[in-house]
This record gives sequence, structure tokens and C-alpha cells, in this order.
Amino acid sequence: MKLTKTKRQKLLKETIKQTPFITDEDLARKFSVSIQTIRLDRLELSIPELRERIKFVANNQWNETVRALPLEEVIGEVIDLELDKRAISILDISPDLVFSRNKIARGHHLFAQANSLAVAVINDELALTAKSELKFTSQVKEGERVVAKASVEGINEKGLKLVRVHSFVENQMVFTGLFYMYHSNENKGAKTNEAGN
Repeated sequence: MKLTKTKRQKLLKETIKQTPFITDEDLARKFSVSIQTIRLDRLELSIPELRERIKFVANNQWNETVRALPLEEVIGEVIDLELDKRAISILDISPDLVFSRNKIARGHHLFAQANSLAVAVINDELALTAKSELKFTSQVKEGERVVAKASVEGINEKGLKLVRVHSFVENQMVFTGLFYMYHSNENKGAKTNEAGN
């Protein structure tokens, strides 16, 4: 049964409020209308496009900034950050991130997203990956969105901060990693084999 324009716009507004990072393509599928219709609805409702919504959330939620590397060097868009506690980023799997033969994302992009998020969450001018334990749990395809969630779990006996990252496509976990992070504040003497930062 086709929704009236008024009903659709009401539901559209509620959907974007609940999931602000939903794409126009996903909304079009959800409401069985064209992407152009969704864009017109958003214009009428004064709802900005996805990139502007991401910027708005980032600018209004963050009281802190990344210290260990420039924000533009984080792989994916950081949408939430609380230094030494947690961070979230999103990565849209574009054609340049997949194998051309099967359209499956290359694993090193998922690793890079998670690893750079683990660096970004550390409250220090210097943060390097000393070691990581990784597991890829499901393949990711072109056009999908990966949401990586990092949480700082404490400091081990060698003074390395432990950061656990889980990455999801919708509600399915696709990657998990535990990163052992060297940081300069409390661990000046540690040796590191840098896996990436």
C-alpha cells in the first residue's frame, strides 16, 4: 500500500531522527520511491543531506579533538569521539575499495578504518600500534556502509593501552580487532613494531 506524501514525510523525518546517517538510497528503498522523491521530501522538510548531517553531529557532539593524528588521516568519517574512552567512524565501501572481480571489500581497508580509529581515540600526541589481534567475520560488499566502534579497555602490564574495535554492516559484525597501543605519556621506553597508524 502506497503511503500518502504527508505520511511518508512524517515517517521520513522520524527515520532520519532515529538513524541520522541513513543514505538517500536506503530511504528510497525503505519507502519504495525514487531517490529524487526522497531528496525533494528532504528539501521540503529542511533536512540536510547526509554529509551535512554527519558534520552537524560531529560539530555539536564533540568536546574534544583527535590528538594523535590529523582528523583527515582517519580512514572513514569519525562521527563520535570521547578521548581515551570511545570513538565511532563510518566507511562507505566505494568501487575503489573492492576487488573488481567480485566487488568484495579488500580487507586492508577494514583494518585501516579500525586501526586509525584506535589511534584517534588515544588521548596523546603520539600513539602507535604495537600489536593487533584481528578477525574478519564476514565479507563486505561494494555499496555497504561499515560502522566501526572503538572502546578503550585499559592498560596492560607493559603500559600499552588496549583498544577493542568492532565493525558492523547494519547489525552484522564483519570485523573485530584488539589493538595494543603505544603512547608517549606513560610508556616512553616501549619498543614497537608499528602495524600502522
